[in-house]
Amino acid sequence: MTTSAQIVPLLKDPERLENRLVEIPPEPGVYFMRDGSDRIIYIGKSRKLRSRVRSYFRDSQKLSERIATMVKQVTEIEFIVTDTEAEALALEANLIKQHQPYFNVLLKDDKKYPYVCITWSEEYPRIFITRKRGIGKEKDKFYGPYTDSHLLREILRISKRIFALKQRPQPLFKDRPCLNYDLGRCPGVCQKLISPEEYRKTVQKVAMVFQGRSQELIDILTQQMQKSAEALNFESAARIRDQIAGLKSLSSNQKVALPDDTVSRDAIALAGNDKHACIQLFQIRAGQLVGRLGFVADTHAEPGAILQRVLEEHYQTADAVEIPAEILVQHELPDGEILADVLTQRKQRKVTILAPQRQTKAELIEMVERNAQFELQRMQKLGDRNHQAMQDLAAILDLPDLPHRIEGYDISHIQGSNAVASQVVFIDGISANQHYRHYKIKNPTVTAGHSDDFASLAEVIQRRFRKYAEDPQLLRQGNPDFPDLIMIDGGKGQLSSVVAVLQEMNLLEDLRVVSLAKQREEIFLPGESAPLQTEAEQPGVQLLRRLRDEAHRFAVSFHRQQRSDKLKRSRLDEIPGLGHHRQKQLLGHFRSVDYIRQATPAQLAEVSGIGPRLAQEIYDYFHPS
Repeated sequence: MTTSAQIVPLLKDPERLENRLVEIPPEPGVYFMRDGSDRIIYIGKSRKLRSRVRSYFRDSQKLSERIATMVKQVTEIEFIVTDTEAEALALEANLIKQHQPYFNVLLKDDKKYPYVCITWSEEYPRIFITRKRGIGKEKDKFYGPYTDSHLLREILRISKRIFALKQRPQPLFKDRPCLNYDLGRCPGVCQKLISPEEYRKTVQKVAMVFQGRSQELIDILTQQMQKSAEALNFESAARIRDQIAGLKSLSSNQKVALPDDTVSRDAIALAGNDKHACIQLFQIRAGQLVGRLGFVADTHAEPGAILQRVLEEHYQTADAVEIPAEILVQHELPDGEILADVLTQRKQRKVTILAPQRQTKAELIEMVERNAQFELQRMQKLGDRNHQAMQDLAAILDLPDLPHRIEGYDISHIQGSNAVASQVVFIDGISANQHYRHYKIKNPTVTAGHSDDFASLAEVIQRRFRKYAEDPQLLRQGNPDFPDLIMIDGGKGQLSSVVAVLQEMNLLEDLRVVSLAKQREEIFLPGESAPLQTEAEQPGVQLLRRLRDEAHRFAVSFHRQQRSDKLKRSRLDEIPGLGHHRQKQLLGHFRSVDYIRQATPAQLAEVSGIGPRLAQEIYDYFHPS
């Protein structure tokens, strides 16, 4: 049997290479390149699979250094045939997200760029700003990412004033709307005073703003205003007039100087260094700049391939009305024809992708590139500061390498009650929120009136690294979740408790752990009675302080949440037969214990899981005879 280690690259086995290429059909689809370890290292698409894959192995073909390196490692080629180029485009994007091949362009999930989310999956859709693109259900719609978060919040604030939208995340009153309804700012969603169909029509108007269709919306509203005036409905006409005025204030950005300002177009350009590329995408509708989106990617790929990847991901979830008639690009795209054809089919109108070389459109691309360069410089400055801090920290602690992943831990409680712990993660000196974690302390000795931070920290560390103690093989696999440094919030006592549990788990030699005391910002090492000689304003010490403060903030916020939930349930805990699940059902339905107290037995029985008998017991508890 031939093992993967004995498989030679296809370039060194011409006969096997030719046999494999002949098997690939001249159909549209997606192809995979695998290396000797059977890992997928590249995924691509083509309207003719055979000719595209063969082009990688032609001597006459001029390949970039990155692709040439990839081809030398290919030991196997696989493919999936699709019916259309559009299917190939969508399949490739999904597979790249799933497998994250090393030689593909991978866009970074940059949390500093926010999105707008509209939850079309809900009966009454919500509109909110988020930095997490992956949340939500399939029907929910995201717009962005936007580079100017302040402007984005202002647009959303004004939109909520222009159109009557739900203003509060939770109802203020149980049986009546709040003051926003009386002021005409909310249609009374909490009391369902507006039907879901009518409310969705209002939300659709707001969505048009984020789709860059403000002028189209103004034209529609102008017609509605004229019809209302002709029907002598002057109150409605005045309300629509105010909406039009508000929309025009949103569209008062400086116009982009283009001769044909009736054409909708997007312009995309990038600026990169040896590590990252910052990409800017300007959305121009009717001659006005209506949106400026930002993306970040690794720069081991060619500029055209990076722009292609950004555009494919951006338009993958876009509605047909959001696709512009013209896309201006800084560099030629490797598969620009496929993308243009797919977008043309979706829009049902010709979509052109053009790399302008002169005149006004080229000047527009230069403007987009300058903005990308400014964003790159800002990222570079931040990266330089973080790199300097990591270098200083490595020197302070005598680390063999820079601490790529640092984890910080803290405990929060009030005299032992609702004790919780936080785990925060910094990667390359920047907070990585996706790796944060909460812990509820399970130690039975930690109760109200009796706290034990030492035991709590030991418990958390034991739970965090238990899998590595049970399977040491994970340590030898270069696991990216394994930290280069652990920081404990506290002094020698807290550090000693953590060191003891790591010794029991035989992990102390593999983990570097320190503690940072609050009073004098002193760093303690295991087994040392005196702190390290450092200055409070050293870059490395400041990095640990940022980590410690973030761990403290995260722990305190979780503790407050737990305490609030417990206070909500405290009285409900006293009702016989009312378990935790049914308490959640009640609170989810009535929002507060006060509303539960005011409810009748019939109203209580409407809650899922609460029958007439239990409803009567709940009512009797709050209304003793």
